Amino acid sequence: MDLRDELPVDHPLARVYRFGAGLCGVVLLVFGCLGLADGLAFFSTRGESVAGLSSNGLLSLVSIATAVVLIVGAAIGGTTASTVNIVVGTLFVLSGFVNLALLDSGANVLAFRIPNVVFSFAMGLLIATFGMYGRVSGRLPYDNPYWRHRHPEAAAPDAARPRAIDPADARPGTLAAGTGHRPPAL
Repeated sequence: MDLRDELPVDHPLARVYRFGAGLCGVVLLVFGCLGLADGLAFFSTRGESVAGLSSNGLLSLVSIATAVVLIVGAAIGGTTASTVNIVVGTLFVLSGFVNLALLDSGANVLAFRIPNVVFSFAMGLLIATFGMYGRVSGRLPYDNPYWRHRHPEAAAPDAARPRAIDPADARPGTLAAGTGHRPPAL
């Protein structure tokens, strides 16, 4: 489903996607830069504390790369930012599960600890929520571009929609049957 043309540039949802990607990207960028500034060992499985989380040089680089992806998505905006948010948020949650399984093992190359796992889950859900806001829901409003894209027959402009007019109700000054519109005066 290609929705690039369905979301107007000035649509309020675009601001939500941009804000979410930018905010989360800046948080990850700061975390990654703090880790690199501390001169952490790249492949240490023990890690050192940075901003309350365990980190090593590799996790710092991964955080910076992820931050760049989010910030570029925020700069592009629109449905691109939304899609980037959804994908990155999903990857964060999956990373939390994988690293939870790798805790206290030699394969823990990102030096994760329980606070990192909780942060990964929380940040992943936050980023994904920013991406899905107004895009994934059971009760999207009728003027939402994603709802209109999924229901083109119901979202067609009034002029393009065929109307059945019962001749008995087509008297001047009465509502046409089932349309809620007054027929033109004869």
